[in-house]
Amino acid sequence: MKWTLPNLLTLLRIVLIPVLVVVFYLPGEWVPLVSAAIFGLAAVTDWLDGFLARRLRQQSIFGAFLDPVADKLMVAVALVLLVEANRNVFFTIPVAVIIGREIAISALREWMSEIGERATVAVSIIGKIKTTAQMIAILLLLYAHPVGGFPTHQVGVVLLYVAAILTLWSMFIYLRAAWPVLVGNSGISGGPDA
Repeated sequence: MKWTLPNLLTLLRIVLIPVLVVVFYLPGEWVPLVSAAIFGLAAVTDWLDGFLARRLRQQSIFGAFLDPVADKLMVAVALVLLVEANRNVFFTIPVAVIIGREIAISALREWMSEIGERATVAVSIIGKIKTTAQMIAILLLLYAHPVGGFPTHQVGVVLLYVAAILTLWSMFIYLRAAWPVLVGNSGISGGPDA
């Protein structure tokens, strides 16, 4: 495997995960700002690694595998940390929806890829909007302190619900696209774990 700048940025995103966890639990008034900065850096590398891979023509199989894994790990860990800090059912429900959808759609994509139908469940524009709302929500919720008169935490919670609703919508789009294959009589079995 060739170490390219896009792949190194993806690996940096994975390295930032334990750093975020450790910083999140440290005492100090600076913790929310640094936690948000770490997540913000990870979010920027998420956009930058894909942009550079295309621009520099450094797309790779390793990068195509690792990039979505790094994204999902960073988001899931940040959401779990936020549930820890905001222990109530109204906060936990959208987080459970978002993480549950990621698991379900990842499994669906993997299975569709195995049977040669990967394009059927390609990323939709709704999924991209959902990701943007989700990233901004997490950033605001990690910081959590008002900026001037801007209610950072409250806006973060609203965006978290927006992300959860878009998550369900995009999941419906993926499932609708995959449904003919899922219920068809194509002779494909679900394997030993089905």
